[in-house]
This record gives sequence, structure tokens and C-alpha cells, in this order.
Amino acid sequence: MENPVLVEVFRGDAVESRHRGTVAVFDSAGAKIAALGDVSRPVFPRSAVKALQALPLVESGAADALDLEPAELALACSSHNGESVHVNSARIMLMKAGLDEEALECGSHWPKRMQDVAELHRADACPCALHNNCSGKHAGFLGLARTLGVPTSGYVEPDHPVQREVKAAMESMLGISLDDMARGTDGCSIPTYAMPLDRVARGFACFGTGEGLEPLRADATARLYDACVQNPLMVAGTGRFCTDVMSALDGRVFVKTGAEGVFIASIPEKGVGVALKCEDGATRAAEAMMAAVIEALISLNDTEREALEPWLSNELVNWNGRHVGAVRPVADAFRSLRGAAG
Repeated sequence: MENPVLVEVFRGDAVESRHRGTVAVFDSAGAKIAALGDVSRPVFPRSAVKALQALPLVESGAADALDLEPAELALACSSHNGESVHVNSARIMLMKAGLDEEALECGSHWPKRMQDVAELHRADACPCALHNNCSGKHAGFLGLARTLGVPTSGYVEPDHPVQREVKAAMESMLGISLDDMARGTDGCSIPTYAMPLDRVARGFACFGTGEGLEPLRADATARLYDACVQNPLMVAGTGRFCTDVMSALDGRVFVKTGAEGVFIASIPEKGVGVALKCEDGATRAAEAMMAAVIEALISLNDTEREALEPWLSNELVNWNGRHVGAVRPVADAFRSLRGAAG
């Protein structure tokens, strides 16, 4: 099955590039609300499922034992820019567990924004693991390890107790055995599993609504959902799609990006979860797809629609500031989603 073209890139008035993709919209019972493309084909969701990976941190009691703030729980679900607020919060999370950055096994990389790179240069410093966009998630893993009383070393390995807990939580939320799926290693060194988009969408419908979940799990998902939508800067950062959209929609939607063009969303008021992938892995196209899905599924006021507009029509300018084109969702492709969630 060939996936449909969902986003077009214009140079002037002519289409220069096309991006194919897949979109799954499912409810918490696993019923299909809408689908574009082959939603049963497994993909690696990568960082898009961090909120599910954070469930053991809350359910185990570790978050309370460590006295983690909502902003720190949001950071545990984040793919952050490496801004000072992210770095300092990850450091505090580690301190609460009696650890420091040396315990992190995610590796280091430069911050995403040039402003933060320049700040390190001015200080004659190099990035450390705290600058890694996954450092909040890893600080959460280490806090879980300390609370469980298991070794912190090797916490990224598939057979470590932390990763076994994480895997079990994802399997429960998705209703599948990950042993049956392809396994790889993520950029931050933890295991990453291929998952069908329809199951991911169903899992995030449950995440946003709590429907069909046991009380402990429902409380954990509600706590993480609220932490993220109330602290959107911690989930991504300045100028990022996830942060800007959640800020504008004021708790109505949880959105999270993953590598290689994957996005998820929970939309509690519609009782649905969304999982999508841009087939060629392009982030700008995946952002346009998610903006189009949100715009199609929920009623937006003028302020909310204005906030989505940069992704519904991403105007391209050259180095002289001249308008040269745009990245736009294919309107007809998303028409079937309108009103699909009631």
C-alpha cells in the first residue's frame, strides 16, 4: 500500500517536493476513528513515546519519593533544546536521587539553539550529558533505579530492571508484545522498538483520557499529561512545535515529537490518540501533518488557529528575506478527518 502525499513544498507557485505519510486516529477501545495510509505497519516511534516510558517513574512511587515537581516530570517526557532551564532541571533531578551528571549514559551533544551554544563558548565550556535532549528522561530512569534499589550502571541496557519496567508499561498501554517487534538502539542508547501506528494512537488515547486503565495507571497518565501541558517549555523549548502548540491550546492537546518524522498527540476532549509518520523522516513535514490533524479534529478559536498557522502554511524565505515558497499540508488529504472524532 502506497502512503498518500500529505505535504507539499512549493517553490513559487510550483510544487518542488512532496512528502508521503501515515496518520492513525484511534480511540481508547482501539476503534479506528480515521486513518491515512498504512497504519498497521510498524515504525520506530523513538522519542514520541517518552510519556509512556515515564509511567514507571510515577507508578512506582519514585516521583513522590524523590519529590519531583511537575516541571521535572515534564522534563522526563521531553526532547529538550538544552537551554539552561532544561540543563539545570535535569541536574536537580539527579541531585534528588543522590547522583550527578556522571551517572548519565545518554551521551552528550551541543544544544539545539545557537544562543545556548554561544553561551557555552563564552564560558569556554563544552556540552555534557545534561545538554542531551534526552537527559530528563534519563534522569527519571536513574531516579527510578535508585528508588527500586537496583544498580544505576547499565540502566540503558534491555535486560536492566529499569528497561524491563519501561518495556512492560509500553506493552500494557499498546496492547502488544514488544518481543514480537523489531528492536533497535535509540540515539540516547536505550532500546527502541518498532510499533504499529494504530496501536500507538490507541495507547495515547488511553494516556489522554484514562479510559480502560486501572486506577494507579490512570492517575499516573493524568499526572504526566497535566505536567506536560502545564509546563510545555520543558517538553521541547523555545521556538519548538510541541511547546508552542501546547502553550496555545492551553491543555486541550498533548503533542510530542520523535525522530525521523514521527509525532503523537492525545486529545482528551475527543477521546482520541493520534500517531503519524512522515515517510521520509522530514521534521518540517511531520509538523505540518500534525498541525493539519489538530486543525481538522478540534474546533479552534481565532487565537488557537493563529498559533497553528505557521505550520499550516510554513512560509519559506531566502537569505535576503525574500518569500520564495511554502510548506503546506495537502488540504484534500486531511478532509476525511474533519468531524471524524465527533
